Amino acid sequence: MKKKLFSVAILILFFGILVLPRRLNASYGQYGQPGPAYAIIVDKTVGWPGTSDDPRSYKYVDNLTVSDPRFKPDQVVFFRIKIKNVSSTRLVGMEVRDTLPPFLEPLTFPGSYNQKTREIVWNAGDFNVNEEKIFYLKTKIVPQLSLPVDKGVLCVTNFVKATSANAYDDDTSHLCLEKLVTAPVTKIPDAGPAMTIGILLSSILTGTFGYYLRKKIIDNC
Repeated sequence: MKKKLFSVAILILFFGILVLPRRLNASYGQYGQPGPAYAIIVDKTVGWPGTSDDPRSYKYVDNLTVSDPRFKPDQVVFFRIKIKNVSSTRLVGMEVRDTLPPFLEPLTFPGSYNQKTREIVWNAGDFNVNEEKIFYLKTKIVPQLSLPVDKGVLCVTNFVKATSANAYDDDTSHLCLEKLVTAPVTKIPDAGPAMTIGILLSSILTGTFGYYLRKKIIDNC
């Protein structure tokens, strides 16, 4: 029993001497000083529906719900992405990945677009302490014929994430789109030559019969 207690005591002492100081150094740095804090804030917003080609002229909100204005087929949609370094140290090599939802196609964007994964990827560069960068994405709703036939209103979510060696954050933005409602067109049959001749003969016979009937009535009077 004494040997077991002695072995446990040795293990506790070993942990206190070797392992615990390393963990403290990882959190507080050398000599017990606080180490750098790594953190970023990603803010993804969508532009209010409009017609301007200038992304900075739009009103941006976190989400557009069903009760808000809805986008139409072939209409342009702008997204704004803000990334801020709220760390106590400089961050390097920030990579951004934005995943487009269904029924949106990219038009203007930084970096490259992977059609298979629907990801827009770009290098946002390095960030000094408290530095903020803003990026815009210009997309477009697909044409009416590419939308589901069984749904009039569709809501989708755009996802973005930013990653560096020491920090990560992500955000989403929600929007809704509505198909255009078109009234059914009733086709008037074309009046071909046969129909035209039939109408003409019918008019002649009707007129002749009317004249004969009128004359007979007058003669009997």
